[in-house]
Amino acid sequence: MAYVLAGGRGSRLFEMTDTRAKPAVYFGGKSRIIDFALSNAINSGIRRIGVATQYKAHSLIRHLQRGWNFLRPERNESFDILPASQRISEFQWYEGTADAVFQNIDIIQSYGPEYMVILAGDHIYKMDYELMLQQHVDTGADVTVACMEVPKAEAVGFGVMHVDATDRIIDFVEKPADPPTLPGDPDRSLASLGIYVFRTALLFEQLRRDADTAGSSRDFGKDLIPWLVEHGHAQAHRFSSSCVRSPEEPRAYWRDVGTVDAYWEANIDLTDVVPQLDLYDRSWPLWTYSEITPPAKFVHDLDGRRGSAVSSLVAGDCIVSGSTVHRSLLSTGVRAHSYSSIDESVILPMTRIGRNARLTRCVVDAGVTIPDGLVVGEDPLLDGHRFRRTDRGICLITQPMIDRLGA
Repeated sequence: MAYVLAGGRGSRLFEMTDTRAKPAVYFGGKSRIIDFALSNAINSGIRRIGVATQYKAHSLIRHLQRGWNFLRPERNESFDILPASQRISEFQWYEGTADAVFQNIDIIQSYGPEYMVILAGDHIYKMDYELMLQQHVDTGADVTVACMEVPKAEAVGFGVMHVDATDRIIDFVEKPADPPTLPGDPDRSLASLGIYVFRTALLFEQLRRDADTAGSSRDFGKDLIPWLVEHGHAQAHRFSSSCVRSPEEPRAYWRDVGTVDAYWEANIDLTDVVPQLDLYDRSWPLWTYSEITPPAKFVHDLDGRRGSAVSSLVAGDCIVSGSTVHRSLLSTGVRAHSYSSIDESVILPMTRIGRNARLTRCVVDAGVTIPDGLVVGEDPLLDGHRFRRTDRGICLITQPMIDRLGA
């Protein structure tokens, strides 16, 4: 059974997660972030899936109900949405990632899975979990932790594993100031990806032990994994050995799109001629809720008023009407009106771009109406006053920000 932890807000995305959880944030024109973990599970042959939700979960639950309701109980398949529902105590929500599994032990037990794959629902990657499961069985580990090699300087933001020559984990530290490095390589570290494999019986045993431990934060990375490293057998699994790559993808791809800059960059990367992440790989499809939409449309063919898009992704139900789109991503249902220009920007669904507007290096939230003539991305001081502008110069625009312009 795959169990996806999808209850986090993702506070570093600021206003993008004011009304939705981070796993429900749109990505790639027509998908949501959570679709990557779920698609990996389906493509890996896992047909029992649970998703634990908590923070502002309505749009996430709606997406899951619409796009992931094809699993059938009569085929020994299941898909459970598991909101925090005070099932243990009427005063208790999910207190941590481990608690989000602990509170649903009875539901998991009803299916009788022999192994559990615990997944984070907020990362962008393609991975065959079957290979990680096989390693877990072969090594006889109590827990197997997926990890990725990163430069030591970047490892300070991760949970970091210190391993021996056989990749057995001998120490696990969360966001260390001086990360342990790989044997024989003082410049690189192993960072946890928040993906764990357990034998179900052992997982339940550890969850119950942790629930009875005073002072525990009920978290896999802070409590359960370090305990198993010290008292059991914890094994590292290299992401490079199970990362799914098409012939077009030059290297293993994994992204945490937890900041506005990272989110913008990962989306804009998709517009490259040969992107690092191949969404067109039919051997490992990205499943999602497929809306029924008309094709994208480009109209007007006059000098200065030509509907066009270059080096861009344009989803269904978009109309580019006398507007110029360059190296940008237009999600479902965007309307770009005459004489406007969109450059290096990520436009989320059902947005309206007014006439003569100019948007450069922006992320525009879903459902926003950009006024006629609005210019963003050319005056840093003005942008910083009106919108949320990052240190890299990316402007996040939401409807309340637009509404304040006319106040």
